[in-house]
Amino acid sequence: MATTPTTTPPPSRPGPTAPEPSAPPLLARLGRGVARRPSRILLLAALVTLTALVLAAGTLDRLQLSRFESPGSESLQVERALEENFGTGKHHFLLLVTAQQGTVDDPGVVEAATALEEELAARDGVAETASYWSREGSPAMRSDDATQALITVRMAGTVTEARTALAEISPDFTRADDEIRVEVGGGDEIFRQAAAQAQSDFVRAEIIILPLVFALLLLLYRRASIAGLTLAMGVYSVVTTLALLRGAAALTEVSTFAANLTLVMGIGLGVDYSLFVITRFREELARGLSVPEAVELAVARAGRTVIFSGLTVAIALSCLMLFPFPFLQSFAYAGVGVVLTSVIAALVILPAALTKVGHRVRPRSRPRADSGWWHANSLRMMRRPLLYGVPALGLVLVLAAPVAGLDFGLPDARVLPEGHSSRDVQEQIEAGFGQEEMDAVHVLVDSATTPEQADAYAAALSRVSGVSQVDAHTGTYQDGQLTIPPGAVAERYVSDGATWFSVVPTMAALEDASGLIDDLRDVPAPTDTAIGGYPADLTDFSDALLERAPLVFGMVLLVTFVLLFLMTGSLLLPLKAIVLNVLSLAVMFGVIVWVFQEGNLSGLLGFTANGTLEVTFPILMFCVAFGLSMDYEVFMLARIKEEYDLTGDTTSAVAAGLQRSGPLVTAAAVVLAASFAVYATSSVFYLIMLAIGTAAVILVDATLIRGVLVPVTMRLAGRANWWAPRPLRRVHARLGLNH
Repeated sequence: MATTPTTTPPPSRPGPTAPEPSAPPLLARLGRGVARRPSRILLLAALVTLTALVLAAGTLDRLQLSRFESPGSESLQVERALEENFGTGKHHFLLLVTAQQGTVDDPGVVEAATALEEELAARDGVAETASYWSREGSPAMRSDDATQALITVRMAGTVTEARTALAEISPDFTRADDEIRVEVGGGDEIFRQAAAQAQSDFVRAEIIILPLVFALLLLLYRRASIAGLTLAMGVYSVVTTLALLRGAAALTEVSTFAANLTLVMGIGLGVDYSLFVITRFREELARGLSVPEAVELAVARAGRTVIFSGLTVAIALSCLMLFPFPFLQSFAYAGVGVVLTSVIAALVILPAALTKVGHRVRPRSRPRADSGWWHANSLRMMRRPLLYGVPALGLVLVLAAPVAGLDFGLPDARVLPEGHSSRDVQEQIEAGFGQEEMDAVHVLVDSATTPEQADAYAAALSRVSGVSQVDAHTGTYQDGQLTIPPGAVAERYVSDGATWFSVVPTMAALEDASGLIDDLRDVPAPTDTAIGGYPADLTDFSDALLERAPLVFGMVLLVTFVLLFLMTGSLLLPLKAIVLNVLSLAVMFGVIVWVFQEGNLSGLLGFTANGTLEVTFPILMFCVAFGLSMDYEVFMLARIKEEYDLTGDTTSAVAAGLQRSGPLVTAAAVVLAASFAVYATSSVFYLIMLAIGTAAVILVDATLIRGVLVPVTMRLAGRANWWAPRPLRRVHARLGLNH
């Protein structure tokens, strides 16, 4: 049975003659080699950095945009079939045409709009156009008061090619004359503007983050040279990762948003790992070692923790590869690249620089592990673990409570702030149109049907709640009735015996797109059918994400558990770490629900909530936040384990380990949280959410979780912290990495 250690202050720690923990031979050799050849390493690092700068300069131009499409899904197969067999498909953007006087049926407006559509159809990249006028007066493409009407456009090529062409089309077709006013909107225009804003925010964030982090490091070190050296490691990680992303972009699709993650994580992790190495280096100098000896031991002892920490972050982000979506996979490339380059910077380039300038970072006095605020505070809390632990846990649960109302939904124009042209267009459509032609559902019947069967099926589809009208080769239907007989454009719905139906939903129906899709699938059909269109795309995309999410989350937790076991040799410590990390993540989701789903602080942060959250970014944030939270857990556990190996006493080991690692974790958390928080100044909803949610979880994790719950839970567990069954102890003895 586990024994409970005394809660009285521990005796004084062994002096310098106490046995030192051994260092992994490989890392010891690495540190020794770096200390012997610093000039060569720094010269090579400079060459690599210059090469990476050249490559990174062209990275943003090679990153790609994405649509909400699930590879292999039914909706995507329908769209490909429509393009190949019918020469049509989902339209990507629209022109909102407003009559300056009268209605859209006035002769002057008809003439001007017809000429406008012909001009647009002739532009490069435009595959197909349709309008109220060319569709023979379709009610779905005219506003309720008849003063506005739509021209919709399908683009050719990839999404990046389409939006590149759209970037030239949009300003050309935003115009007005005596007859009509023309504005550009629609899905691709909304997300094109969001991507362009994200690139602009990347540049602005670079300008803000670098001096901000330097100022924080200067406050920490009180020496500009060491602050600059530490920041340089973060810059090295950013630049080399961007160069790696350019290489990845030559082989596969990499999202433009990956650059934003690269900037904040590259600076954050590059600085974090450098802080850890420099702190350990200064400790070794304070023990009286020479600079080369201190470099060797800093790499040997801190290197193990840096590698374990990097592995936890890399594993969490690499699990995004389990999603079959290039958009999410892009963040895996960025995350793994950041970890790799940050570890190289911290364990190779930084030690080489310290060999040259290490005498400048010698501390004024030897830091002690048996005194200091963290040491005293942890002992105080461990004397009364329930008195401190229960309120801390209660506060964490209060912050996490809003997660109970988490509701996933579909993205819309509110990803952009008020004032952006595409959002203004969408708001006009929502106010003036009772239906959404751009979001039509495409029902494909890939076999011959008689006119009678098509008539009956179209009428049945039009009776579904939330359907405004159904267009088919037999005419246009509303509420189960044929309202417009088939005209010349009706032939577009038939090809080689197959047919398809365009089901135009009402605005209200799009609030529950998945429910609408389910209702349409329940309508008896004359033969097998398949459903596509934008609502189906989003539904299939969201369903595929949520279907894979348990596998991804399970893999993250399992691999992290195994990794922490190999580091500690304990079963309880990895389990405790995962539970505390889940609490941190619950806080993050509570914050994003309260702020971004419910709309609290929306005025301050400059966004508009729509009552739901699009599923992609919360999943990304789970992986990012889990990796970063475990990063700090590894920092603390490594020092606690090292102290326990020396003393064999859990209470004193926790107090000394927190005194060694607590200030470091706090400083690292402040730097990383500040780096993410810079994106709160963005105009893009997703980047604001990423900034606030991640910064919140980092700060809560570094204070309530690591500062309070870690010591009190370890105190309550006592010797059980280090328990593992005999077979697993043998596994750890063979495979684990020891100090």
